[in-house]
Order: sequence, then C-alpha cells, then structure tokens
Amino acid sequence: MTWNWQIPDWPNFTWDADRLRKAEDRFLVGSGAFDGMARHLVAEDRDQLTIDAISTEAITTSEIEGEILDRVSVQSSIRRQLGFATDHRRVKPAEQGVAEMMVDLYRTFSAPLSEGTLFAWHRMLMNGRSDLRKIGSYRTDTTPIQVVSGALYSPKVHFEAPPSAKVPKEMARFVKWFQRTAPDGSNPLPALTGAGIAHIYFESIHPFEDGNGRIGRAISAKALTLPSGQPALTALAATILIRRKSYYAALEAANKEIELTPWLCWFAEIALEAQQRMEAQVEFLLDKTRLLDKLRGHLNTRQEKALLRMLREGPDGFRGGLSAGNYATITGASPATATRDLADLTEKGALTRAGERRHARYLLGIPLRVVQPVHIDKNGNLSGE
Repeated sequence: MTWNWQIPDWPNFTWDADRLRKAEDRFLVGSGAFDGMARHLVAEDRDQLTIDAISTEAITTSEIEGEILDRVSVQSSIRRQLGFATDHRRVKPAEQGVAEMMVDLYRTFSAPLSEGTLFAWHRMLMNGRSDLRKIGSYRTDTTPIQVVSGALYSPKVHFEAPPSAKVPKEMARFVKWFQRTAPDGSNPLPALTGAGIAHIYFESIHPFEDGNGRIGRAISAKALTLPSGQPALTALAATILIRRKSYYAALEAANKEIELTPWLCWFAEIALEAQQRMEAQVEFLLDKTRLLDKLRGHLNTRQEKALLRMLREGPDGFRGGLSAGNYATITGASPATATRDLADLTEKGALTRAGERRHARYLLGIPLRVVQPVHIDKNGNLSGE
C-alpha cells in the first residue's frame, strides 16, 4: 500500500477549485450573516453562546475519539477560564485539558500557528496522562504508527504514518504552509479549501503519540475562522460526530492520494452544515429574547422559573419534553397547580403540548430551524440548503 506521504509529489496537493467555488461563496456569505445575527444578541446570550459552542466542540471532538466527557465539568472549566462565575467544582484532567485547548483556540484565533502552539495544545490535551513517552513534543518511537481495525489475527491497516524521524521536517514544512496559505500569507487559500487541506495534511503526518484527531480538528477550526477575523465559534466537531462513519471513510480515502477534490467536497459539505448549526443556535437565542419580552409581566414566579430552566437547555428544551411531574419538581407546585400553569403557558404560546393526560409533554414554543445536509454535485452546485 502506498500512502499519500510516500507519493513523489507529496505534499503538492491538487484539487478542482471550480467545483468548490460556490461552496466557498456560500460559506463566506454565511459567515457574514452569522456575525450580523450575533451582534443583535444581548450580552448574557452572547456569553452563553460562547460557552455552549466551546463546550460542545470540546465534548464532541473527544467523543469522536471514543472519549466521553462530563458536560457540566467541561462547561465549569470553560467558564472559569473565560472569567465568568463558576461553581468551583473539581474538574478531572481530561475535561480540564480539552477545555483549556478549546479556550486557547478561541482566544488566540488570529495568532499565527506555530509548533509552540501545537506543543502547548498537546500538553493541555494530555493533562494527567502517564502512559505516553512524549507529551508536548513530537513522537520519537520507531514503532510504526498505524490506524488498524479488525481481529488481532487479521488486522486491516487503514493508515500508516511517516516514520518518527521524518516528523520534525514534515511539521516544519506544514507550519510554513499554514502560515503561507493564511489570509495574510503569500499564497492565501479560501476558507473551506485551506481548512480541509490543513486537516488531511496534519493527520497524514500524525506527529503526536496521541491527540492528533483533536488537534487536527482544532487546526481546521482555526483556518475556518481566520478569514472572518472573529474568534472561533463553530460546530465543526459536533457535525463530524454526527457524520463520524463517513468522516473516517473520507479520511481513509484521502490518505492514499494527493488529489483532494473528493475530500475537500466532503469537508466543505460538513463545514456548511456546521455553519447552519451555529446560525440555528443564534436564531434560537434571538427568538428566546423575543418570547421573554412578549411574556414579561404575564407569568407567575413558578412559570417564569420553569420556562427559564427549559430555555437554559437550549433549542431542545428538555429532551423528550417537560412533564407535569418535572414542572412540579422544578417549582414545588402541587399536581393541580402544575396542570393549570402548564395549560396557561400553552395558551400564551410559551409552550406547545404533545400527548394527552399523563403522557402529555410540553415543548418550547419557539420554531426550530432544521439543519439540512449539504451536497456538492460534480458541477459544484449545492443542494440541501
């Protein structure tokens, strides 16, 4: 098997820029629209958007690698690092580390990418790990780094990285490429193209003993946000998690070629879908403000407490909906009072009801934007938006 880094022209990637042109234009327009929408958020909602976006990316980029983190702990760590009020809970190293990396990505989005940055991110991610030879530096083990699946007696090798001796030179070249193709570089690339190439380029080198996927996705997020001049608020990892199976298939196909059009089309589709997710989150926060303004002075203290509690959960409110029992637990209301309060909230448009009697569930009365998968056809046309 010949891997991409073994091809003589490596890393002189090629791609069909015309096929990506409409996707690049759509992403640029969407970035401007998102920034315009976000400016209309009140300060409290802007802060909440920042915390939710960073914590969701931290959790989902870890889940892609099979690591399940505690959301409350991650959010607590992020709030602390951003200077917001926190519960001062004790946070485990894994949650602390990925939270630190994602906050650093957010804060230093416009800073040039450097090997020092990558080493710092690796130290953050590997916080508490004692099973690795190298933390905060490139791998040096002479054992081949392989991505393998299947039984031990008949493994399938999906990828093999360059020998560790080649890594320093390859990474020095990668960092120079990233700086050269940045918006202020000598050979700037459009956002989707640059971010997509950066991801497959970095993953193909696989410079660290562990954490390459998470750092690679952080690099892509950085590349996506550089053209906008705004800090990184993205749903890239969250969208990749939903498409995880196709993500690994696209990576496996791309690590055998230096012609990247299929990979870049797949990545562009994911990035545009991720952009829709962030737009939907902002729309929800704007709708939330309008709903609360409409209801101000028309709710009792119980209703206001329950509604605010649901709104803190985001667009889905409570997963599966709010029951009368949940309402009673939140507010301390009796069953009869809970039923009356919920009926009144429904009549006022704050909630919608699904089901009857003890099976009744109440959902937020805010229209939710449906995120549509995007497809780029062979002519570069976009569908599914």
